[in-house]
Amino acid sequence: MHAMQYSINLPADYDMGIIRDRVARTGAALDGFPGLRFKAYLIRERVTGQPTNEYAPFYVWDDVDGMRRFLWGGVGFAGIVSSFGRPPVLSWTVAEVAQGPAHDRKPTWATRALTPLPEGAVPDLAVPAAVARARSSWSDTTHTSVVAVDTTAWVVCQFQLHTQRPDDSDGELYEVLHLSRAAA
Repeated sequence: MHAMQYSINLPADYDMGIIRDRVARTGAALDGFPGLRFKAYLIRERVTGQPTNEYAPFYVWDDVDGMRRFLWGGVGFAGIVSSFGRPPVLSWTVAEVAQGPAHDRKPTWATRALTPLPEGAVPDLAVPAAVARARSSWSDTTHTSVVAVDTTAWVVCQFQLHTQRPDDSDGELYEVLHLSRAAA
């Protein structure tokens, strides 16, 4: 499994209604996309106290073929490139995707924390410890939890979907506009 995210940083005075409308119009296009576990359409807005206006979807892929089809198969990412240019895509190898206690409800918020593994940390101990920390951070509003690792820089990504805005967060906080999922 693979996770990926790209960020489109937008001007401070950008009308985020444009992104909201774009997702409302096109978000369902990836519902049931082959190889996609889920795509969370995420934004941050300065008017809500966030440091930036940003569109930053987060994906979990069950297989690399689906990810390749999306990125350079002429569907999906081509729309981003034509509208915003080609942003760098962060990618991680997934250690765990787990359903939280609120998985049966609609997620409205997401958090993402990136934590470098300490120098000298042994991955076969450090990665399971990161999974355990992620699980211990769950609340009654945790929808889905993802722990993934960038093995180039040895950085752990802890991503969680929530059904309510978390009271506190170690990392970035995003609003979820839509969640595309694998076909049932």
